[in-house]
Amino acid sequence: MVFSIERRKQDIKALKEETLDVLIIGGGITGAGTALQASASGLKTGLVEMQDFAEGTSSRSTKLVHGGLRYLKNFDVEVVADTVQERAVVQGIAPHIPKADPMILPIYDEPGSTFSMFSLKVAMDLYDQLANVTGTKYANYTLTKEEVLKRVPQLKSDGLLGAGVYLDYRNNDARLVIENIKRAAADGGHMVSRMKVVGILHDENNKASGATVEDLLTGETFDIKARVVLNSTGPWSDTIRQMDDKLDAVPQMRPTKGVHLVVDREKLHVPQPTYFDTGKNDGRMVFVIPREEKTYFGTTDTDYTGDFAHPTVTQEDVDYLLEVVNNRYPSADIKLDDIESSWAGLRPLISSNGGSDYNGGNSKPIKDESFDKVISTIEQFQKGEVDRYTVEDVLKNIETGNSESEDNPSAVSRGSALDIDEDGLITVAGGKLTDYRKMAIGAMKAVIEVLKNDFNVTYELIDSANYPVSGGEINPQEVDEETDKLAQLGVEKGLSESEATYLAHLYGSNAPKVFALIEEVEQIEGLTLADTVSLRYAMDEEMALAPADFLIRRTNHMLFMRDTLDGIIEPVIAEMARYYGWTDEAKAAHTVKLNTAIAESDLKKLKGDGNR
Repeated sequence: MVFSIERRKQDIKALKEETLDVLIIGGGITGAGTALQASASGLKTGLVEMQDFAEGTSSRSTKLVHGGLRYLKNFDVEVVADTVQERAVVQGIAPHIPKADPMILPIYDEPGSTFSMFSLKVAMDLYDQLANVTGTKYANYTLTKEEVLKRVPQLKSDGLLGAGVYLDYRNNDARLVIENIKRAAADGGHMVSRMKVVGILHDENNKASGATVEDLLTGETFDIKARVVLNSTGPWSDTIRQMDDKLDAVPQMRPTKGVHLVVDREKLHVPQPTYFDTGKNDGRMVFVIPREEKTYFGTTDTDYTGDFAHPTVTQEDVDYLLEVVNNRYPSADIKLDDIESSWAGLRPLISSNGGSDYNGGNSKPIKDESFDKVISTIEQFQKGEVDRYTVEDVLKNIETGNSESEDNPSAVSRGSALDIDEDGLITVAGGKLTDYRKMAIGAMKAVIEVLKNDFNVTYELIDSANYPVSGGEINPQEVDEETDKLAQLGVEKGLSESEATYLAHLYGSNAPKVFALIEEVEQIEGLTLADTVSLRYAMDEEMALAPADFLIRRTNHMLFMRDTLDGIIEPVIAEMARYYGWTDEAKAAHTVKLNTAIAESDLKKLKGDGNR
């Protein structure tokens, strides 16, 4: 019952009866990170999410804790410094999730290139200093054209000048969310998914004082009372503010859609994450990343005005990515039918670069002449022809332009905004996944200040940089060694080495709880022993309430293990139906919903009915 449907019932009872210190609306990464900090700091905390935790934006990213090397072309040192330093913090509090995975960035001689070999080396050296990895095994290095092609034979050779290799981190976005949520729940927070806000409550002074919510599992509607209401709903931020009838809310969000496609690694084999210009002179770059036995690539960046709960992959998205990737890997010749799975997600971007950008990312593109002058001056400095003061003077006087910011979605700020409306509703929006903890700190400081000033209640914010998420009780300096030890516990209980290792990486220091289930549950027919205990753990302790919760967000089975997915659908649904006591109608409804999600991921409509 640690974080199960029984715990959900208890939490709902508490939400009905208590007055919370803070009600957080939205169970993506920002809401989850804020809930962790609030609960750990002793606040009476509630969080409601209308879907599954992380079901929106926070399970649909590129699945990296990205350092933002590209920003250094604009010498946006402050943003990159913040990003790489925060990435190190996240790796420390969730060491089983972000994993170091150096990125290769090939350089081509073509119009619109983000970097030349020289400017890339300058940027990587600065990046290493900011990330504090200079002189370590993760320090950057360059490759000649011949070395690049030896490492990545499928890569296009025409126009290739060489490549740089620098530190980046792979990530499991949905797992990072659920581990924050579980820690918040363990610290007494009331974390409830499938709970939709339908109205904002106000007290006699017209101050936001809670929300009216609808339980999407039971249909019940009730009020939650809270001293402070925090809106952390990402793309839905404007929707919540406009729901508040005491506000005349001006929309501030400009969501853009990002799409990723997955193929078998035999079709497109890359030895490590790869990042390159699209070659279309459109200001975009694309990732190609190995994962399990697959390779995925993305992302697109297009304005989005459709259903926020249901962004889909279009033919235009597929055509764009296939053109880019087939151009860079000509022998791959990837076609629509080669795509095994896909996902589309929204970025909760702030519409104006001039907005309240309290957490970085307010840069504008540097003019070409100014950029060339910077590079030229650095070259002179390295030759001893000018002193460092000359370099500093050039950097201080960089000229920027903003001509592309209005029209190009890729130029919209990745920064975050913290706004307090006249009725006290706090909204935190925008930002990057890597910055989630810092965004949560900013939001929590605002919450604590309101509680002190308006309610004479004082709380001291915990040091979240040293507060592990659930599963994070691992020495971040010895992740591999400790994970191997955890995996050995699974092997001793009858799992294969690969199964035990997979589960140890997935669950971190919670892996022993998962392995302990081997002695308690009977292996489900049609599932491996590893999948059996993983499913039970997801229902017992991770609030997996529907098949898609388990197959997409508690694991990545639907995305990166498509080969075995069809065989486990029926036993997973059957076991969840047994566990939750679903009626035949409920079981059928869950089956339809899962099959719809799989068909969308498979791109069945685009492929035609004859496929799969």
